[in-house]
Amino acid sequence: MSLEKAREHLKKHKLDKNIIVLDESSATVSDAAHALKCQEEEIGKTLSFLVKEQPIVVVVAGDAKIDNKKFKKEFKIKSSMIPFDDVEKLIGHGVGGVCPFGVNEGVEVYLDVSLKKLKIVYPASGSSNSAVKLTLKELEEASEYLRWVDICK
Repeated sequence: MSLEKAREHLKKHKLDKNIIVLDESSATVSDAAHALKCQEEEIGKTLSFLVKEQPIVVVVAGDAKIDNKKFKKEFKIKSSMIPFDDVEKLIGHGVGGVCPFGVNEGVEVYLDVSLKKLKIVYPASGSSNSAVKLTLKELEEASEYLRWVDICK
């Protein structure tokens, strides 16, 4: 179901043909990099947070780690990831398949500057065994992001 939501969203941007459905898990950065035969940094890791009760997702490079001070400076609140059991209900995709495509209405999408070093990025595509191959320009368009942020170390 979630893969289909992402596919429909990507179809609006003529990028659904870039989806890669894998025979193995891509639920973690390590798994995805292995399955896609790419570097971990090229995985678009989509993290979900609550910011003043507003669900948001931030896509960061696969090798990036959140810097809590930068997060607080950007969003004016301490970082608080959405609890595992609430992710699918609030974002529209389950853990392991969270992506910025086909998210629930009202979920804000941000892109982290850690991605800017990449030519190609592979975010998940709604399931724990899918990804989508995109250029940064395609990611910007398809994610319908609000703005670039700088929240990683």
